[in-house]
Amino acid sequence: MGGHQDLERLADSARAELVREIELSGAWAADPVWREAFATVPRHLFVPSYHVGVRGGYERRWGEHPDPAARERWVRGAYADTPLATRLRDGELLSSSSQPSLMATMLVELGVADGDRVLEIGAGTGYNAALLAHRLGDDDLVTTVDLDPEITESARRHLTAAGYHPAVVTGDGARGVPERAPFDRIIATCALPEIPRAWLAQCRPGGRILAPLATGLVALTVHDAEHAEGHFLHTPAYFLPLRGTGRTGPEPPGLAGVPRRARDDDLFRFLLALSRSGLDPQEAHALWEREDAPRRERYGITVRGERAWAWLDDPEGPYAWPFA
Repeated sequence: MGGHQDLERLADSARAELVREIELSGAWAADPVWREAFATVPRHLFVPSYHVGVRGGYERRWGEHPDPAARERWVRGAYADTPLATRLRDGELLSSSSQPSLMATMLVELGVADGDRVLEIGAGTGYNAALLAHRLGDDDLVTTVDLDPEITESARRHLTAAGYHPAVVTGDGARGVPERAPFDRIIATCALPEIPRAWLAQCRPGGRILAPLATGLVALTVHDAEHAEGHFLHTPAYFLPLRGTGRTGPEPPGLAGVPRRARDDDLFRFLLALSRSGLDPQEAHALWEREDAPRRERYGITVRGERAWAWLDDPEGPYAWPFA
């Protein structure tokens, strides 16, 4: 095996297996229309090369490798339900293709309907934009933006190869894409330190913003250009930071008095990241203990004018603190 037709047959088989795996995870139980998008869009065209972690660094896999066995590994890896590192610079990961089952969860939670205009922040390989374009059936309804011109150029190239032509914009995702607004849905595929106010202004009232924050995914309903609010989803999510905004910062000091079982707990670390600008670690730990390690979906974010705050259970309740 290893010829072009053999690789395409292998890709079809591997893609069908990925779809079955995502289906078993229950990711699109609420909106099975996404099954057809994942079954059709060829992920391998969006990752002509990628890197997998090996001891001491990364190993590159690519579709033009002279060894047929290596090309097979590339195809199979392209349809694994794992994130793929697609762009490195001096050993630093700059861009990746997200885990497909997490992408499916996010796309379902985005709640798109026929005719919706969607803005994606973080073009990546172009695969997510292709899934959106396929689902909506109209390339012009989808806009994807990235700060890095190399990333947007490669995403555009991958999309063309797969037969999709959404708008691919090079620019600062934190500023949105005002010339293509208004949008019904905004989805970010990069970690944020806060919710950019420009997104609220570019999203129609009643629209939805889904974005990674503090190792979680927050789903906000936009009420108007200055007000949005919503809960986190139950699932953890780890993404590269939005370029241009800086990283989320080092772990805060003051953890010495926090018990090891809390410091090692994913839900406490989520609270710690969410409360970075409003609670110190001791306060966060007291809250975590008092409320019996609350799960992600009990937390939420409110943006109103110049203010933004995080909260537990109730945006106006006793557990609320400034966010970013």
